[in-house]
Amino acid sequence: MENLMLNGKVAIVTGAGSGIGEATAVRLAKAGAKVGLIEINEENAKRVEDKITNANGEAVTAKADVSNPAELKSAIDSIYSKWGQIDTVFANAGINGRIAPIEELEPEDWDKTLTTNLKSTFLTVKYALPYMKEKGGSIIITSSINGNRVFSNFGFSAYSTSKAGQTAFGQMAALELARYKIRVNIICPGAISTNIDNRTYPDQDSLEKIKIPVEFPEGDKPLRGKSGEPEQVADLVHFLASDASNHITGTRMYIDGAESLIRG
Repeated sequence: MENLMLNGKVAIVTGAGSGIGEATAVRLAKAGAKVGLIEINEENAKRVEDKITNANGEAVTAKADVSNPAELKSAIDSIYSKWGQIDTVFANAGINGRIAPIEELEPEDWDKTLTTNLKSTFLTVKYALPYMKEKGGSIIITSSINGNRVFSNFGFSAYSTSKAGQTAFGQMAALELARYKIRVNIICPGAISTNIDNRTYPDQDSLEKIKIPVEFPEGDKPLRGKSGEPEQVADLVHFLASDASNHITGTRMYIDGAESLIRG
């Protein structure tokens, strides 16, 4: 469909070096967008950049730790300087962080998860806004079923709080930014095959102390019977970035194969 095309648009993707970020960056580039890849791992981002350019797309890497305001602002500024506009922002970077009982979760563990996930979402939107206000655009935030529909993953108090906060922030931003024709939507993936587990630090022995014995049905992802793929999430982000969704804002969208309806 013509209104799914992103020709002439510029998109920013945080956490663009792997998983959902990588799949989305590639998907948006295929739809015609120029894509700014913000990623702490420059080697991974360059690999994604090469993948896009080798397919005749346009992309540029901007290295930044999204929890560092100065680095993130500099990255966003550099993308705007290259192409002179920003139309889509995909605030996607995040971690699971330390998974532990509340009593054993250290303040610095809480701060790291909340800063990396929630504060970085605020910072990404804040620094992109000056470049979006004149023409409008689309902001998409990666939240999670955790903290929105699911509260049964023990030890995820910091992560779930950060994800609930992203949803609240996104809905507040949707109303505040409507005057600028900027749409803000929140996606809530369930289990997706990515490498986020590499940034997860569970305290298995401690978690056993607080777990309540709950037996989930076999096949807890009813629609397909397995975890989703990053490319499926990328399709949703593409839709929300495009004019096909031009009357959708402040909306929380679940993409989990009905997993959260069983686990919630």
